[in-house]
Amino acid sequence: MGPAEIADKLPVLNEALNMNTSPLTDEILVSATAIAGLTFTPEERALMLKGVQERVDVYEQLRALPLSNEVPLALIFQPDIRPMPQPVAVADVPRVPAAPIQKLADQDDLAFASVAVLSQLIKARQVSSVELTDLYLDRLQRFDPQFTCVVTMTEELARSQAKAADAELAAGTCRGPLHGIPWGAKDLLATKGIRTTWGAAPYKEQIPATNAAVVDRLEAAGAVLLAKLTVGELAWDDIWFGGQTKNPWNLQEGSSGSSAGSGAATAAGLVGFAIGTETLGSIVSPATRCRVSGLRPTFGRVSRYGAMALSWSMDKIGPMARTVEDLGLIFQALHGSDSRDLTTVDRPFPWPPALDMSALCIGYLEEDFVSEDAKDLAYDDILKVLRGFGATLVPLKLPDYPLDALQTILYAEGAAAFDELTRSNQDDLLVRQTEDAWPTSFRKARLIPAVEYIQANRVRTLLMQSMAELMTNVDLYVGPSLVGPSLVITNFTGQPAVVIPHGVDSEGSSASITFTGRLYDEATILQVAQAYQEATDFHRQHPTGF
Repeated sequence: MGPAEIADKLPVLNEALNMNTSPLTDEILVSATAIAGLTFTPEERALMLKGVQERVDVYEQLRALPLSNEVPLALIFQPDIRPMPQPVAVADVPRVPAAPIQKLADQDDLAFASVAVLSQLIKARQVSSVELTDLYLDRLQRFDPQFTCVVTMTEELARSQAKAADAELAAGTCRGPLHGIPWGAKDLLATKGIRTTWGAAPYKEQIPATNAAVVDRLEAAGAVLLAKLTVGELAWDDIWFGGQTKNPWNLQEGSSGSSAGSGAATAAGLVGFAIGTETLGSIVSPATRCRVSGLRPTFGRVSRYGAMALSWSMDKIGPMARTVEDLGLIFQALHGSDSRDLTTVDRPFPWPPALDMSALCIGYLEEDFVSEDAKDLAYDDILKVLRGFGATLVPLKLPDYPLDALQTILYAEGAAAFDELTRSNQDDLLVRQTEDAWPTSFRKARLIPAVEYIQANRVRTLLMQSMAELMTNVDLYVGPSLVGPSLVITNFTGQPAVVIPHGVDSEGSSASITFTGRLYDEATILQVAQAYQEATDFHRQHPTGF
């Protein structure tokens, strides 16, 4: 909404001040202050009552002005509270992987091939983008009934983009490693003229007028959009208005969320790669469950323009793929500043980096490596492999802060992002209506005092300072993905992380490990994670029967 449109709403705002609302009483004030954990004397409350009533009237004034989800906070979160040395800038030229390999005759092998391999095959004209697109479209149509991972197929667009990619290649033009590679978009990324549902019934007919920035960047890189993939309702869990997205490794369980479809489709060989988003685990968790590789970039590395906002100070966008090498190739096309997202930055991404692995100091979360789960999953083997690279390993302990209290930030920002949904009672249309679901969370968040939201952000500053100090001693650190406080801490500090599969535990549940790095240093964690991955075979496995 532009300034002129806002001006048109001013008469409505003025009327809002004269709305008939029930007057506040001393009894109500006692209850309200109790929720905030405060007690005031009768005399103090008497002095407060008129001003609080005036505040309620002002709330009505704010509510009379429509605020769409795309309107950001005026306050901009910057994660680099203590700037670290940055990677050396290099010419950011898209790198097509090395010499072509022999054509893969088996269609399943082709479907599960990495982006790096598919890129070689396309560049060598051993397979066309149209052939790949037809293969993946067929697999999406055949297997989606089992996974429930697709919201909208984009066949017409995909075939048009694939034909254009092949024509350009025939004319001698290659846009880089993603040229002609089919992909899937998490359905909270806007696609022009194609519905973008956010996984929630109130928005299931929503059709954007523009593309999200990442959609445009991937199109510019020559990638082919196959489908809009499922997202748990408003970016939580793996349940959406069409059902639950399933894990290809175990159809009896969900794929985890909220990048549910991105994880499932990548794992099942239904797309070449996918894009997910993370606020508090939504790339790491489904990547773990579905046993794929995922990159959660530094906050501000990838433009969120055109993506559903949940938490303006926490939302991040990143790739999910079958190998770490693929993540680097995809991230090349995604990162960079965008004037439409003021949190974005231009920082170098030297890929592949020229790093001496033996010169690295790698931390490891000591407590997590001596637990019973660690023994079950042979985490000691991780350290042996890393030591084999010549790296120095040092034990680490993360700073101790009240992380549950910090989540006040997410709940308050999420409630603001979906304020109208709550006030209109359209939150009743969401599938999940439990204590642990957005409708309840948004309602509870209306009782978060503004002071406590600000205090939580001040504690966040202390956490960022502590993590910045810790990261001066190591180049990166490694630990299990969904164990301990690391996942929560680094989503609040905005640090990058690479998650890769690490087999299954004794009960058959998927496991993964995460490499966490310094701000804006995705190149280092990607290189170390790739070297580790290539020394194992977890990424070469894929679910059978599909």
